[in-house]
Amino acid sequence: MLFIIAVLAAAIAIFVFFNAKKRFNKVEANFALGGFVIALFIAIYQWIAVIPAGFVGVVDVFGNVSDLTLKAGINFVNPFANVEKFSIKTQELKEDMKIPSKEGLTIQLEISVLYHLNPERAADIYKTVGPNYSEIILVPQFRSAVRGVTAKYDARALYTAEREQLAKEIVQDIVSLVGNRGISVEGVAMRQIILPAGLTNSIEEKLKAEQESQRMQFVLQKEQLEADRKRIEAQGIADFQKIVSQGISDQLLKWKGIEATEKLAGSNNTKIVVIGSGKDGLPLILGGN
Repeated sequence: MLFIIAVLAAAIAIFVFFNAKKRFNKVEANFALGGFVIALFIAIYQWIAVIPAGFVGVVDVFGNVSDLTLKAGINFVNPFANVEKFSIKTQELKEDMKIPSKEGLTIQLEISVLYHLNPERAADIYKTVGPNYSEIILVPQFRSAVRGVTAKYDARALYTAEREQLAKEIVQDIVSLVGNRGISVEGVAMRQIILPAGLTNSIEEKLKAEQESQRMQFVLQKEQLEADRKRIEAQGIADFQKIVSQGISDQLLKWKGIEATEKLAGSNNTKIVVIGSGKDGLPLILGGN
């Protein structure tokens, strides 16, 4: 429509320009020429569609929607076309809702989902839903998925590490609901969880008791391992002593005594050697420097 108006304005302006020149009216002629240039620029601009970065354009010519979307940059289009711009950037949808738990408790949950539009499905979204596709498709399905998943978990799961698993299940449910409509879900973040009064303290006490129980089990296991180590060490010493005692005899001891006597006799400190006076007939060495 703007293209037609611009062309008509350009035609009128050029008509006025030539009439003004015939009447030698320079002011009117210059004014008409300026109007012609502006109208012509507007008409030419209708052939151009500028798509910003992070967007795609859907071309609609009198209800006939093209399946090919326009990419970011300058594109030449039908001057009668209406170009609807869709963002394909990552967007965040925040929800503050009350959800049920498995025990039937009501929990206040602030949660958000990151998503973006599949550029190849932008034309389908425009034809079947419209520019406000997130409000029509994503919002109700997101709320439904969150309530459906949280109803399978205890309130304690939202307060512990299990909520990571819960978030993954929510993502899987949303993808199954909106993925085939051209909406790509990137992730879900649980921003804030407010449990019923008194429940938080009871959960914390239970967690502390579980941690203390685990700590005691660790201590007992450590003590058991230490006792096993000492038992093995004692058994090794006993086995060694048994082997050594079996290898020692009276003859070996006498022989070792004779060897020791010979070494002492050859020492500079030796003074008197009495042969055969010691116990078991071994020599006695008396005196010394």
